[in-house]
Amino acid sequence: MGAAQRLAELGLTLPTVAAPLAAYVPAVRTGSYVYTSGQLPFVAGALPATGKVGAEVTSDDAAGLARIAGLNALAAVAALVEREGGPAGADALDTIARVVKVVGFVASDPAFTGQPAVVNGASLLLHDVLGDAGVHARSAVGVAVLPMDAPVEVEIVVELR
Repeated sequence: MGAAQRLAELGLTLPTVAAPLAAYVPAVRTGSYVYTSGQLPFVAGALPATGKVGAEVTSDDAAGLARIAGLNALAAVAALVEREGGPAGADALDTIARVVKVVGFVASDPAFTGQPAVVNGASLLLHDVLGDAGVHARSAVGVAVLPMDAPVEVEIVVELR
């Protein structure tokens, strides 16, 4: 089963890649690896929630936001593959041999220590969409603040076939 079918079964579609907030691109390729910039949990160009996890945002809500940020990271990879002449849309995800690394940043209340559970939102999405190719190494980092007061930010590194 391909990634496009898995997305459909999950009721998901790849979003449009958000425009960068500064002087960078959403994803860059070197050799067979694609590195995404940090992806915020934008939905239709807006953040569904802002604030610190453990204060204004619950851990469960933050995990859902990490899932969205992970989907946005996949969209950045797919857009790059398409720009380079590969398959378009969700079919571009089938060029991913494996997700190598995920880094999740969680804007955390000083007492909050559940960053791994939050970043699981992105990790589980990658496995749900890509199967065994979505299993990866990962870091979950608590930070004081993220751009636009986003609760989470996710970046991924993937290897293409």
